[in-house]
Amino acid sequence: MIADLDETIRQLLIGEMPIKNGEIDVSFDQPKREWSARLTRPTVNFFLYDVRENPVLRQHGWEQVANAHPGENLAHLKRTPFRADCFYMLTTWAAEAEDEHRLLSRTLLALFRNPILQEDRLMGLLKKQPFEIQARLAAHDRLTNPAEVWASLDNEMRPSVSYVVTLALDPWTEITGPIVRTLRLKLGQPARLPRSRRLASEEMHLDMEMAFIGGTVRASGPDKPPIPGIEVAIKGTGLFDKTDELGRFILGSLPVGEYTLVAWPVEGKPKEKKITVPASDGDYDLEL
Repeated sequence: MIADLDETIRQLLIGEMPIKNGEIDVSFDQPKREWSARLTRPTVNFFLYDVRENPVLRQHGWEQVANAHPGENLAHLKRTPFRADCFYMLTTWAAEAEDEHRLLSRTLLALFRNPILQEDRLMGLLKKQPFEIQARLAAHDRLTNPAEVWASLDNEMRPSVSYVVTLALDPWTEITGPIVRTLRLKLGQPARLPRSRRLASEEMHLDMEMAFIGGTVRASGPDKPPIPGIEVAIKGTGLFDKTDELGRFILGSLPVGEYTLVAWPVEGKPKEKKITVPASDGDYDLEL
């Protein structure tokens, strides 16, 4: 994936500067003395010197994966990807200082114009990134002591700019399982009868059971595609929801009992369905 990021940066500069007929090289090598001695043309170099997880963007949890088969009534879940910062040291190389500074200016302008790498420029696996790929140029908290960097590279010190690109790294496996249609919550506390009305070991519990239900609103027909944006309610309770992009809704909390589920199509009369909470078959779906 990082190799695809390198190629994306290369193509970005070729298109933005623009670079024609290979007149300028874009390199990702370590800028050591022997490397710079072999250069034969002006070069823009991006040296990847560090990769770290971005703790600010860290998320713990699960996310729903888009269902490729809406009619299968399965949930596709995956852990949230890691976010990693790729730290590049940007330098330019030319025979004359003026050419080198001119090349650096053109490169900075091209990168400043693209704080987010546009999707049509992404290469390889970067096309499947779940988030926008953000880039930060000339960050003040990086490369604060470039002299140490150049000493470790055994090369002469020159202007260097920090370029940080944030990628999503997804090591998790997608998990598929049945959709949860009913969530039952039982509340209660023990209560004792007066001593005159119970045996020493007798005890009773005051319990209340509540449930959350979920279902899908679909269009009638052979394919039964889900319908988003449909208002769904439980008659006489004041509980309502609107279906998401997959046609799903969630309603609750409801005491155990019998209810009427109502959905309002864009056109036509409301659709009603008698339900029992909790339902033995877990069927709270509606067809319009």
